[in-house]
Amino acid sequence: MPPVESSIDALYKGPLSEFVSARARLAKTLTGADAQRVKALKKPTLVPWTVNQVYWHARPVYDRLAKSGAALRSAQVAALSGRSANVRAASESHRKAISEAVAEGSRLASRADAHPSAEDLARMFEAVSLTPDLPDPAGRLVKTLAPPGFEALAGIAIKPAARERSAPPAARSAPPATPSRPTLVTPAPAARGVEETRGREREQAAAERRTQAAIQKAETAVRRATAAETRTRQAWERARDERQNAANTLAALRARSGGLTPRAD
Repeated sequence: MPPVESSIDALYKGPLSEFVSARARLAKTLTGADAQRVKALKKPTLVPWTVNQVYWHARPVYDRLAKSGAALRSAQVAALSGRSANVRAASESHRKAISEAVAEGSRLASRADAHPSAEDLARMFEAVSLTPDLPDPAGRLVKTLAPPGFEALAGIAIKPAARERSAPPAARSAPPATPSRPTLVTPAPAARGVEETRGREREQAAAERRTQAAIQKAETAVRRATAAETRTRQAWERARDERQNAANTLAALRARSGGLTPRAD
């Protein structure tokens, strides 16, 4: 890796509060296009900076998140394509990976006295793990991303229904028959085939809309459950720390009172 790339990585590894001054110092050591490039680097906002910290300082956690996101996307693609896939198990594994990443990100951020929203972090980690092409390189994210919706699966060939696959070619391609008289007539077999094909197409379109709505609903449920779990875990950790502090204070007071026993005259 060229030295300037390593130096840029160091900017995004470091404390958020020092980004601007570190960027200025780095630019002064460079000339020409490299100096201009460094000057143009954008300072991350809090949430993407926290995600960057997990990438740089807790890579196993980040890699597990990325792996679970890829597995979930593959399962969704397989299901939409008509292949066997355990989307529920993939979703559960992804939810746990997001929760782990949120907890680690919160821990790393707190060392710099930063406290990003757990819900915003969960959404960002979900977006990073499910978006095929990120706007910035991993570890150098600068803006908050939203989780991709159903449009992320656009272009996937939806497996047609069995009846449509078994329909004879003539029924799928024959043009509508034109009546010879302006009176009601029984449709010719080819015309009936066209109508049946159109009906199946309408049914398939409706099914795709229902699938899209179901996926969006499930994505929302995952995000809310992840955020709720994270809030519960953080509340428990705060209560544990408060209990430990109280116990330490009590022990100190008892020790102090033992040393102040009145003397006998």
